[in-house]
Amino acid sequence: MLLTVTMTRAPATDLGYLLHKHPQRVQTFEVGVGTAHVFYPEATEARCTAALLLEVDPVGLVRGRKGPAGDGFALGQYVNDRPYAASSMLAVAMTRVFKTAMTGRCEARPDLAAAPLPLELHVPALPCRGGPDLASRLFEPLGWQVGAASVPLDEQFPDWGDSRYVDLRLTGELRLADALNHLYVLLPVLDDAKHYWVSPDEVDKLIRAGGGWLGSHPERALITRRYLAHRATLVRSAVARLAEVDDTEPERLDNATDAAEVGEEGVGEEPERPVPLVQQRHGAVLAALRASGAQRVADLGCGDGALLARLLDEPAFTRVIGADVASRALERAERRLKLDRMPERKRERLSLITSSLTYRDDRLAGLDAAVLMEVIEHVDPPRLPALERTVFGDAAPRTVLVTTPNVEHNVRFESLPAGTMRHRDHRFEWSRAQFRDWAARVAAAHGYTVRFLPVGTDDPEVGPPTQMAVFTKAAGGNGVDEVSA
Repeated sequence: MLLTVTMTRAPATDLGYLLHKHPQRVQTFEVGVGTAHVFYPEATEARCTAALLLEVDPVGLVRGRKGPAGDGFALGQYVNDRPYAASSMLAVAMTRVFKTAMTGRCEARPDLAAAPLPLELHVPALPCRGGPDLASRLFEPLGWQVGAASVPLDEQFPDWGDSRYVDLRLTGELRLADALNHLYVLLPVLDDAKHYWVSPDEVDKLIRAGGGWLGSHPERALITRRYLAHRATLVRSAVARLAEVDDTEPERLDNATDAAEVGEEGVGEEPERPVPLVQQRHGAVLAALRASGAQRVADLGCGDGALLARLLDEPAFTRVIGADVASRALERAERRLKLDRMPERKRERLSLITSSLTYRDDRLAGLDAAVLMEVIEHVDPPRLPALERTVFGDAAPRTVLVTTPNVEHNVRFESLPAGTMRHRDHRFEWSRAQFRDWAARVAAAHGYTVRFLPVGTDDPEVGPPTQMAVFTKAAGGNGVDEVSA
């Protein structure tokens, strides 16, 4: 199996820093299915290519394994395409060889790791159940220019037609970490097979690698089903967690669950499902904003714009600001909101700004309301005082809404391992008492009153999955005048 990654931004040899592999060395790694080699066929200032070559031992994979009685094609265990065609085995090798690069970390070139780069990815032999068209449908929404050519069964006998393999070339300007994670998820999806047992751990892997883009992908249902080997229980778990991670409209994800339950071609009754938590959270925030009478509203840490879309649908909000520190998040928001096709009157109400919540920004002053929806838990605790000063002291809107996970409720999520947080980027998750203590202190320090509302089912033992604080500017003084359950 062969994968090549090419960078064409000078000095192109900086690719070695990003991959943590020196261009002048050949490195070899033992992986569970064979041996992986990393080397550089070319390394110049203008163009640098890193190659990952995976040598699979098909005999070693089945050595000692007892096949089912009466197996009619035992020879197929030894004569197959595993050593040659990219599959989930290559994806596994990527996590072994390029693990740090896939996280986006590079101490030597942190600015380069965070920047979109001109990249070319090439996989010369890739099983693709769906042909070149499917490859385009999967990669083009992620920003790639796709060149996918069917590989003939035999060039000497063109009448035999095409095989199920494609020669895949991807070209685009993306972060290297994003490029590798796209390939990691979509290799087994194109193959529609995995060469190992698909356990509940695969949901965690999918969320880690696809959490930033899968929720808004037009083929998310197909990707989720195929990646999780059509196991309905795992698909349902992934759908729920993707909605939490990406703040994606859950109804856009539910198709994955439906298809897993009735089969890709089956027809069944629409199952009755509870309203997803992310949708309940949006509803609770909108209800609180309506009750406050706010007209000028900011979504602080807006991400890809899921809440902004709901705010813009309500004419009562005459000014809507989406603020995020990540320019990539704002780019996703533009695409999600279809800014280029938005009606002019609606577009005039919206502003998207790059802004850090730990530094004063005068553009956020004078608002009626500000929303911090699932934001504070992504801030390092030592930086929380700066956020408090920026939002409650400098911007000081009349109303501030803050939602955050209730860690006590985590025991009710069956797919969440004990002791782990709901998202890998969470710096903390608070209990109800911790959240109330923090909110009361902030309210007293900045002249607000605060009340608390549950979001989601308020479990009598562990409380709601999401907790919300509604801060209201006090009329004439400091202190907490109202704290309610």
